Formats: sequence, structure tokens, C-alpha cells
Amino acid sequence: MLTRVTILFLLACFSMIAVAEQQVSSLRASADQSATRIVIDLSDRVEYQVFTLNNPHRVVVDIADTTLKTELNQSALTHGPIQHVRFGTRQGNDLRLVLDVNQKVTPKAFLLEPQQGVGHRLVIDFPGVGKSAEQLTAKNPPPTHTKPKHVSKTAPQSYRDVVVVIDAGHGGKDVGAIGAKGTYEKDVVLAVSKKLAALINAQPGMFAVLTREGDQFLRLRERTRIARENHADLFISIHADSFHNHQAKGSSVYALSQRGASSEAARLLAEKENAADLIAGTDVDEKDEMLRSVLLDLSQTGAIKESIAVGERVLRKMKGVNHLHKNHVEQAGFAVLKSHDVPSILIELAFLSNPSEERRLKDNKHQNKLAHSIWGGVKDYFIDTPPPGTLLALNDAKHVIRSGETLSGLAVRYQVSMDAIRSANALRSDQLRIGQAIRIPTHVGG
Repeated sequence: MLTRVTILFLLACFSMIAVAEQQVSSLRASADQSATRIVIDLSDRVEYQVFTLNNPHRVVVDIADTTLKTELNQSALTHGPIQHVRFGTRQGNDLRLVLDVNQKVTPKAFLLEPQQGVGHRLVIDFPGVGKSAEQLTAKNPPPTHTKPKHVSKTAPQSYRDVVVVIDAGHGGKDVGAIGAKGTYEKDVVLAVSKKLAALINAQPGMFAVLTREGDQFLRLRERTRIARENHADLFISIHADSFHNHQAKGSSVYALSQRGASSEAARLLAEKENAADLIAGTDVDEKDEMLRSVLLDLSQTGAIKESIAVGERVLRKMKGVNHLHKNHVEQAGFAVLKSHDVPSILIELAFLSNPSEERRLKDNKHQNKLAHSIWGGVKDYFIDTPPPGTLLALNDAKHVIRSGETLSGLAVRYQVSMDAIRSANALRSDQLRIGQAIRIPTHVGG
């Protein structure tokens, strides 16, 4: 009896430890001529990893079992080489900080124990990279009687990455579809998602965030929260289909619909995917979720159009790898796609219920082909319509006119003047044709 009680006590203690979560209470940075330092204040000692990425230069800080409990004050963090800081969630519980830097750096990180009333801290130094003499004297410049120099509007500025959030469907207790040979959907989609993320991260000017990197359960609202917190330019949810008819086959791409499903199959699929939260005892259709996700505003209408545009490109690329279940982007009310202002698509790689497709989905080479095909469509979309302010937009963008688009609308979207668009395309009138390719100038002198 004593042994049993002891075991139960230990299990209870382990459970409390397992759910313990550290917090980041503040971040601050400073720089002098010799170095730049960023200090992360913590509630307790943590496990962490710091590494760098190139093209463009970034420093990634992963902190295990930790959440951010403060707002990121960019003005307090942009010192020395640090241009911008953003954050996201990894593996459900881990915090990821991404520091955009303007040059190659060699960070040195270490933990400081509490002392003199100050708690645990993670310190990251960038030796040899600090403020220039001009920056150090900027607050107290020497007196001058010369005429101020003209500052060009095309002076170099900080450009951000295109952020793509990749959501591997299901996970943990929610295994998703199960193939005839026992293949779990959650495992297949995670493998393809990781391959897709690697391809995106290898592309200069793009950065991928995975909603999960291991086998854990995430509610639907947690997945969309990750997209919002990382200011995603695109959200991709990856799944594998199943059907009672084992002959059903092919890949599908879905986007959100405001007016019901585009087919009965799309409606049934949305109901199945939206039921994922019921496994954890939380109905995704509870009142507050419905209010937030069903009352779609005009900005989301625009996001739906972009979702269909990127979905069409992905579908065309997937056609070269796998049979298409439907050769057009289907639409339905997927809860996981209801993230305001973020173009979002849901991809069904193939049917796990089809023995032949199950076998291919488990094959590493075929998974690579699927990831490359999705990546090809995503890349084509962002090359054609790079978001303003991103590295991909450094070169003039090309925009293909779709129904309902106007010259004034393009000017607002790309943050350039109508005159600049007219000049770049030698337009004699403001009338645009569907299918017309318009060059969007992203650098306009002044």
C-alpha cells in the first residue's frame, strides 16, 4: 500500500513539473562601440539554444517551456545590428525569438543567476558589433552651422522576411485519419510539413514557422493564434484525407468560404476537421469562437481571394506529383483557416484510406516531391505578389489583374502612388483588364 501511495505521489509531482512553465518578463538591449547586448529576464532557470541563419541574417533564440508575458518594445530592442525582433511558439510550449540583424554576427549566450534583487537572465552578446561613433554622438551632436543634408527617400531601410506558418494537422491524442496499414495522418503530415519548412527557410527573404515540431495536440485556436502572433503572410494547414470508398484518391486544396461549401464533400471534410477540438473536450463551435470566426469583415474577403490565388498555384504544382481529386480550389468553413487578414489554405495531400496512396505517403521520396510541389506554388505566388516591405519586394513586383481590382486599390495595397503605377506601365487610362500583368514599382525616388 505504501509503495502504491509513493508511486501516486511521485506521479503527481511529475505532472506538476511537466506542466510548469517559465516566463519572459522583459527584454532589453544596449550597445556601445565594442558590442551589443540583449538581456532576457526570466522567472526561472531555462534550457535554451541560440543559432544563426543567413540570407538574410537572423539570430534565433529557442527557450524551452517558456512563454512571453510582455509586449515587445521594438524601440528598446533595436540597437547595434538588431533591426527587428519577433516571436512565435514551437512544439506547443517553447518560445522562439527571431532577431533580424543587418550583418553576420557571432552571438555568445549565457545564463546569469539571481543576484542583488535581479532574477534569472539569459544574456546574448554580439562582440565586435556595436554602435558606430556617429550613432553614439547622435543624441548630443556637435554644434554645426552647415545646411542640413537632403535625406533620400530611397535610403536603405530594414526589410522583413515573408513569414509562412505551416500547420501539421492533428497530433498527440488526435491521430487523424488511419490508413489500412495503420499509418497515422498526424505522422505523415508532420514529415511533409518539416520538409516544406526546410525548403522555405532555404529561400532568402522567407521564414517558416511550424505550429508543431513534435507529436503534440493543439486546439484549432492555438494554431491560428500562432499565425497571428508571427504576423504570418500565409497560413498552410496540411492534412491527409480519408473516405469510406477506398478507391477515392488524389490531392485537394481548400480555402475558406463565406457562403457555404463549394461541394458536399468539402462540407463533410470541414465538419470532420473542425471536430478536432472535441477530442480535448472543447467544442470549436462555442459562442465566442463563432462570433470571432463567422463575422468576417471586408479585409478577410480580400484574404479569401488571395487564399484562392495561392491555392490555385499550389494545385497546379501538385498536379505534376499526384492525381488531383478536384482540379480547382474548393471552399468550405474550416475553423483553422479563419484567421483575419491572413491568406490561408488547407491541403489534403492524398487519401490514406486508399492503400496505394497510403504506401506513397509513407515513402520519403514521395514526401519530398509533395513538399517541393507545395513550395513551388507558394514561391510562384510570392514572387508574383510579394508583400510590401519584404525582401522579396525589393525588385519590382508583377501583379496579374483579377476581377474587381482597380488601380486605386493596387496603389493602396502596395503603398505606392497611382502615378507611379501609371508611369511604370505606360498606362493611358485607369481601366484594367482581367489577366493584365501590371508592374508594381517598389522603389520610387523623391
